[in-house]
Amino acid sequence: MRLPFFYGWIIVAVTFVTMAIGVNARTSFSLFYPPILNEFGWDRGVTAGAFSFGFLVSAVMSPAMGKLMDRAGPRAVMELGVVLMAAGLLLAPLTTQPWHLYLTIGVLVGAGSICLGYSGQSLFLPNWFSRKRGLAVGIAFAGVGIGSITVLPWVQSMIEQTGWRTACTAMGILVLAVLAPINLLLRKRPQDMGLLPDGDPAPSASTRPVSNVVDPAWVSIDWTLGRAVRTARFWWLALGYFGGLYAWYAVQVHQTKYLLDIGFTPGVAAWALGLVSLFGIPGQIFLGHLSDRIGREWVWSISGLGFAICFAALIALEYAPHLALVYVMVISQGLLGYGVTSIMGAVVAEIFQGEHFGSIFGTLMLAALAGGAAGPFVTGLLHDLTGTYTLAFAIGGVISLVAAAAIWVAAPGKVRAVAGRLHQAQALPRAS
Repeated sequence: MRLPFFYGWIIVAVTFVTMAIGVNARTSFSLFYPPILNEFGWDRGVTAGAFSFGFLVSAVMSPAMGKLMDRAGPRAVMELGVVLMAAGLLLAPLTTQPWHLYLTIGVLVGAGSICLGYSGQSLFLPNWFSRKRGLAVGIAFAGVGIGSITVLPWVQSMIEQTGWRTACTAMGILVLAVLAPINLLLRKRPQDMGLLPDGDPAPSASTRPVSNVVDPAWVSIDWTLGRAVRTARFWWLALGYFGGLYAWYAVQVHQTKYLLDIGFTPGVAAWALGLVSLFGIPGQIFLGHLSDRIGREWVWSISGLGFAICFAALIALEYAPHLALVYVMVISQGLLGYGVTSIMGAVVAEIFQGEHFGSIFGTLMLAALAGGAAGPFVTGLLHDLTGTYTLAFAIGGVISLVAAAAIWVAAPGKVRAVAGRLHQAQALPRAS
């Protein structure tokens, strides 16, 4: 039966729900953390280390996930992620020793989250759209923000009423019951269903399809991982992705504690963190759509500028702790900074599109995850050494701008043009 709309929007809807539940299932550890500490009395570092260990597991899993995507497609990757995450959440309530948390929340939930989160979805979602790629990814990834204002309050309410073990079990059941069936609807690319990206009709013999290729010589290469890592573009992308997630997690992890340190109430600190996710919803959708018009490089620059403004506002707050500056920090981070997620998959797809895209993107995510791990650690270390966050936040702002510059050097727009820049690709044959 032929659908009255493009099947790619079903892919977007499935991804939206998967991100809303899957990403926030991992984030919910921050809600389980206080009652776990209260129950067992373990050291904070040891207990929180389970979540950090999950980051390491994600990094190790990333290249293997990319290869699995190339060979078996998104259904295999997503269902593996569902099983791993659900198993971790359902087994975590049996915890009696710290290593139990490291095995469940760290290994199982961490491994599942890399499949169900930004990395896993970016491996196939860009295949379904060309002209509307940024918009589609932005809508799909906005599910994280919706989940943060629906799923997390539900988990917190359950913790208060029935305890963290029941809430953790309920989260595991939700992952299994909702995500396992809907991810069976996924397909890797529209061609697998006899469709074309964006739902475009098949070109007739009398019409010439419009090409978005700007660099035919580059596009003609069969890009394997081995070939990709021998190019400068690959390493500029790695630098951009490292810097992008460095800035993201440096502010996300330390923001709440910093606001408390400079005199804001716990209510304001919690409200600020939640509002960032709320602003991230329209930010991801709008900037994703904008990237289809003006190019991925420009939108990454807007995102980098957003984080730079955010860090500058945080520094200023130490000397002028006014609520207006909190708004500046929140809006620049959520509305602008979070827009980078809507183009992360598109940037790599437009440079290294092909049968081995999954392996290439999965390997690049090692750099991104390294940045995500380094940002909080270096920021905390610099605070311990200097007694203030000023230097750490200044470095974070600089790194966010360096990341944007690296994407300009990688230049995805010089390989394939976005819809709003198709005149560049069309003018190339005439110029030649």
